[in-house]
Amino acid sequence: MKLRYNYRLYPDAPQREMLAKTFGCARVVWNDAVAARKAARRAGLGFIGDAEIQRLVLTAAKKTPERAWLGEVSSVVLQQSVRDVNTAYKNFFDSVSGRRKGPKMGLPVFKSRHDHRQAARFNTNAFSLTGRGRLYLAKIGQVEVRWSRGLPAAPSSVTVVKDAAGRYFASFVVEVDDAAQVVPEVDAETGIDLGLTHYAVLSNGEKIANPKWLRRREKKLARLQRGLSRKEKGSNNRDRARARVARQHAKVADARRDFLHQTSTSIIRENQVVHVETLAVRGLARGRLAKSVHDASWGAFVTLVEGKAARYGRTLTRIGRWYPSSQLCPCCGWRVGKLPLDVREWDCRSCGEHHDRDIAAAINILLEGQRNTGTTVAAGLAGHGINDCGGQVRPGEATPTLAPPGT
Repeated sequence: MKLRYNYRLYPDAPQREMLAKTFGCARVVWNDAVAARKAARRAGLGFIGDAEIQRLVLTAAKKTPERAWLGEVSSVVLQQSVRDVNTAYKNFFDSVSGRRKGPKMGLPVFKSRHDHRQAARFNTNAFSLTGRGRLYLAKIGQVEVRWSRGLPAAPSSVTVVKDAAGRYFASFVVEVDDAAQVVPEVDAETGIDLGLTHYAVLSNGEKIANPKWLRRREKKLARLQRGLSRKEKGSNNRDRARARVARQHAKVADARRDFLHQTSTSIIRENQVVHVETLAVRGLARGRLAKSVHDASWGAFVTLVEGKAARYGRTLTRIGRWYPSSQLCPCCGWRVGKLPLDVREWDCRSCGEHHDRDIAAAINILLEGQRNTGTTVAAGLAGHGINDCGGQVRPGEATPTLAPPGT
C-alpha cells in the first residue's frame, strides 16, 4: 500500500529562488510537450511517442538558445515532468476507451505561470534524507523540514509544493505493508447521517457538531477581499493583499482537513462496519444551501472513511440516496412522509415512539445496511430494532404531532 506523508518545509532565500526556477522549468517542459503533441495532431501526423517527446523537449531543447537555461535545474525534475505528461495522455486514452473507471478524463492542458500553486517531483536519484533531519534536493541543497511524525519506510519520491499562501511542503510517497495497517477487530457498527445542523449523527445517539469553518471566517475574508479588490492590478500591494486572502483560505482548509481526518479515524477505529448514506453533493451544491454544503465537504469525508476502512481492515457500505432514512420510524417502519427542514423531532402514529429526526435517520441507515449485508442488529440498539418495540411505556397517552400524508 502506498501512502503520502506531508511535512512543512522552510527553505532559505537562495533555496526559494532555486525552487522558483525549478517550478518554472518543470512548467515549461510540460507546456512544450503538450504543445508538440497538439501541433502534431493539427498537422495530421501520428502520435509522438514517449522517447521522442523527451528528446524534443529536453535533449534537443537544451542545445537551443531559447531553452539553454533548462540546464540550471535538476534534469530529474524535468524528466519527471515529461513522464507526467505521458501519464496524463495515457489516462485520457484509457478513459475514452473505457479501460479507466470513474469520471471521464480530459486532454492535458497548458499550465499557467500565474498559477500560485506550483509543484515539482523528485525521485530517489535527486533527493535524500540527511543525518541532521534535513531534506537534500538536487541543485537546491539541504532544506529544513518540520518533522511532525516519522516516516514508516524509506520514501520512493518526494513532491515539493508551494501553495497559494506561499508555504512550502514536502509530500513523500512511501510503501507500507498492508498487514501492518490492520487494527484489532471490534464488536460494533454504526450508521452515519450527515447534515448541516450537526455534521454527523451516529446511530448510538452521538452528535458531532458542525464546525462551519468558512462561516466563522467570513467577516475577515470579506474585509480582506474588499481590500484586494481596491488594489491596482499588477502592483506589489495587490500581490501582498492576495497572499493575505490566500493565507485565510489556507487556515480554513487546514482546519477542515484536520477535523475530517480526526473524525474519520475515530469512527473507523471504534466500529468494525460503517454504513453511510450516498448523497448527491453536486446537486445539493447548486441549491440555496450551496455555501454550507461546500463548507461541509461531505464527499471528502466519505472518501476518507472509505480509504481508512480499506486501510485498517474495516467495512464500509453505502445506502442508496433514495432510501427515505429520515421518514421512517426505526421501531415499526411506519413512514411519516417528507418533513420540512425545521422539523427536528416527530412522533410515530403507529407505535407512539418519539424520535429525534437525525438519530432516527442514522438508525435507519444502520438497519438498512444490516439488511443489505445480512448482518444482525448491532449490540446496544435494543429498543431501536424493527422487532424490539413493544407497547407504549410512557405515562399517559402519546399525542402525535404529525399526521400521515393525505389525512
